[in-house]
Amino acid sequence: MVARDKVLSRAAIEGMIAEGNIIVIYENRVLRVDSWLPRHPGGDKVVFHMVGRDATDEINAFHSDETRVIARKYQIGRVEEGVWKNFIPPIQGGKFRRFEQIDEAVSLTDASASGSSDDEVCCTTSTRANLTLSRTKSASEEETFEKKETKDKIYAPKVQEITMSVDLFAEYERKLVERDLEKYPSLDYDSQLSITRKYRELEQKLAREGYFQCTYWGYGRECIRYFTLATLSYYFLKKEWYLTSAFFLGMFWHQIAFTAHDAGHRAITHSFFWDNLIGTIVANYIGGLSLGWWKRDHNVHHIVTNDPVHDPDIQHMPFFAVSTKFFGDIFSTYYDRLLKYDGVAKVMIGVQNWMYYPILCFGRFNLIRLSWEYLLLGQGPRRGQAAWFRYFEVVGMGVFWYWFGYKLVYHQLPSAGVRIGYVLISHMVTMPLHVQITLSHFAMSTADLGASESFAQKMLRTTMDVDCPAWLDFIHGGLQFQAVHHLFPRMPRHNFRAAQKHVITFCNDIGVQYSIYGFVDGNKEVIWRLEDIAKQAAIFADCSNHMVQEATATGKIEGI
Repeated sequence: MVARDKVLSRAAIEGMIAEGNIIVIYENRVLRVDSWLPRHPGGDKVVFHMVGRDATDEINAFHSDETRVIARKYQIGRVEEGVWKNFIPPIQGGKFRRFEQIDEAVSLTDASASGSSDDEVCCTTSTRANLTLSRTKSASEEETFEKKETKDKIYAPKVQEITMSVDLFAEYERKLVERDLEKYPSLDYDSQLSITRKYRELEQKLAREGYFQCTYWGYGRECIRYFTLATLSYYFLKKEWYLTSAFFLGMFWHQIAFTAHDAGHRAITHSFFWDNLIGTIVANYIGGLSLGWWKRDHNVHHIVTNDPVHDPDIQHMPFFAVSTKFFGDIFSTYYDRLLKYDGVAKVMIGVQNWMYYPILCFGRFNLIRLSWEYLLLGQGPRRGQAAWFRYFEVVGMGVFWYWFGYKLVYHQLPSAGVRIGYVLISHMVTMPLHVQITLSHFAMSTADLGASESFAQKMLRTTMDVDCPAWLDFIHGGLQFQAVHHLFPRMPRHNFRAAQKHVITFCNDIGVQYSIYGFVDGNKEVIWRLEDIAKQAAIFADCSNHMVQEATATGKIEGI
């Protein structure tokens, strides 16, 4: 037997991960991707979230056939056909034992037999607790070690006196988990495997019927729209209707962002080179935003959707919180820093339902900041075919600020006041794009149901679609079908509406709710969620103040 085809035990895989190896499971193959990590065009963080997990659906959803062939070259063994129980990745707090810590010493050369039964090798305590999470658990089993560990990490109080108020919100989050467990299919292996198989069948069906083929006429229509908006902006600039010019320039940026999005997912030509070239020209040279940053951020968002600790697309402290978990200075695994619940956050989150739209008006400025941070800190791939795009992006950002910042704003506009107004309006007009993206997730579940949940169920549980007439698709760019997009990220967005009926049938078949709201009702759901979290923040503040006052009165806190 070829060494790479040998069956590796669960213990062997655990030991390798404990030693720092990047191990993922793909189609029952064990891949060690340490050397591939610096070359991964989608960034390293997204790979870290797949360590110790069966990443078959995630790899297939995001990668072309050519990339999947390359991935197989990193195979070092196989796992037994049948049940593979996912580990919790180290980046998510999973604990792994080194070889010397495992009861039965397992080596890579004689590992073919020891992994045939999951009962023979004990997985970590936190993994066992996570995998046994189901609707059939008794009340005494609900407070698993994993939940307690997560709660202790996330809700650790700054002072001993507010422990009770922190536990109050741990209970609030626990009830959200219980609600999802009641609402969605069981997390047992057979139920999730059934969902996974039906999802793969649907993907194959859509591929056969051509849904993953790009509709280039759709981009032809969009290019006409882009040209019209850019021409109107230039026309009013020459007419000295400066703020009107800024409005149309903002509309132009808003529209081309959808094409950059498609290119980032390789959904246009399906070629790495050409889609990245198109995306970088559109995003960096014309829009002033980094495509590489977007891919690194967006890929993580797609894998750990709506997880307060891991998903950067819902980590907007100190301005927004969509979970009470943010009340505990959580550590963002994406930004590698604490998201502090400080004085500013306490004030802003208390009024976040009122400030939602005003703050989103300035969303583009934040994207510019994140783009430069990504490029200047070199957060992208350092080797491989994706590495040179960093330099191409830096040049693109320079070109953007030359034509927009220097030639247009500085040279064409007559005064400082007009310049400020032009920049503000052109950037604020893109606000509907930020509403669109947050609308699909802010009101949806933020509960972590553990490593046993299938990719398809997690995407549908954390994402909602927005209903609108077909003639309004251009406003949303087709991305109002976020549930469809999260299931099939490489599908061209012009095909989302046609694919929607198949997704609805799939949801009915597996017993998972397909969430869809009209634009107005969807906004109401988001505002309601923000208002609810703001009320919880007020309760948290009252409890903290009460506990401090009580402790002070009884002399438990010295020097207050």
